[in-house]
Amino acid sequence: MLQPRNLAIAHVDAETGFSGGEVQVFLLMEGLRRRGHRNVLIAPPGSRSAQEAERRGLEARAVPMRGDLDLFAVPRLRRELVAARVDLVHLHTSRATWLGGLAARWAGLSAITTRRQDRAVRRSARTRLVYGRLVRRAVAISPAVARRLEEGGVARGVLVTIPSAVDPGALVPARDRAELRAELGLEARDFVVLTLAALVPRKGVDVLIRALARLPESAPEREGAARVVLLVAGDGAERERLEALARELGLERRVRFLGAREDKAELLAASDAFALASRSEGLGVAALEAMALGRPVVASRVGGLEEAVVDGHTGLLVAPDDVAGFAAALGRLRDDPELRARLGAAGPRRVREGFAAEQMVAAYERLYRQVLEERRER
Repeated sequence: MLQPRNLAIAHVDAETGFSGGEVQVFLLMEGLRRRGHRNVLIAPPGSRSAQEAERRGLEARAVPMRGDLDLFAVPRLRRELVAARVDLVHLHTSRATWLGGLAARWAGLSAITTRRQDRAVRRSARTRLVYGRLVRRAVAISPAVARRLEEGGVARGVLVTIPSAVDPGALVPARDRAELRAELGLEARDFVVLTLAALVPRKGVDVLIRALARLPESAPEREGAARVVLLVAGDGAERERLEALARELGLERRVRFLGAREDKAELLAASDAFALASRSEGLGVAALEAMALGRPVVASRVGGLEEAVVDGHTGLLVAPDDVAGFAAALGRLRDDPELRARLGAAGPRRVREGFAAEQMVAAYERLYRQVLEERRER
């Protein structure tokens, strides 16, 4: 029996920065490379993605994509797609889907798109064009995102759900828990809560800070009660405002702003719980990473987070913007070691069963072949 041939896939990402979506793009490309497929990243010149592709030895081509109205990018994208001699185009951001979708159709190539945001999709002529003519499939990273697409008028036959994923094998702490806690000025008895998030309003870090203010710094009337310390790993436009909020609430000693960090496995290992207070979330890969390392999660009951974190099994879910609810959930975890252990122990299995990187890569590989087979049959 003949083995299926290896594929060449162009991945178009229009962002200049590097966030959770780009992490998923590279996780996918690396997995496809291990399976023998050729990947070509098309990204803006000087972008973080272009730099990361060079670092990893992945083929990359530079095309400026300055905005949705930059239609001059379309012929440039088409030229690179044709020159790259690819079988299929995978579009990874909203702008890439619009500009890259036009270019792929002009080049006579089939395209798919992945949507990672739990935001409403506006019913419009552009939506009908993109999802009706430019792409063969729209991949949602969670059922919540799929519902948003369907509410925006995207036909069910176009929709596919492939969850974002994590690679547990890449989340191995390189440093000792006690060493990092000491470096961060944490005491052995501190109850440490970590959040990994861009400092933007959507991530709700302000909710966690306000929740912390409701938990007393110490509780001498309860034997063994620990001080709760919040580690904020991430950066963004909201940092100054969030730092001011922590000062206003007298939490300078209990909220540590760490900035952007690469050592997330070490930070997770040094923490006792993970929190994500997002106001909207396509899935919440950071929560999956925490579960993969056996940390109990407190998260908002929004979007894909509600599906990734099983309430009462791998974590505790709270209504978005519910400061009192987050304070109560964190207090429960602080005061109940058995609950922490039970929720944390269930996390790795949850990740292995539905959110492992190899499962995601295999699902995309099947989708690519299905789309190409449909094209041959037309």
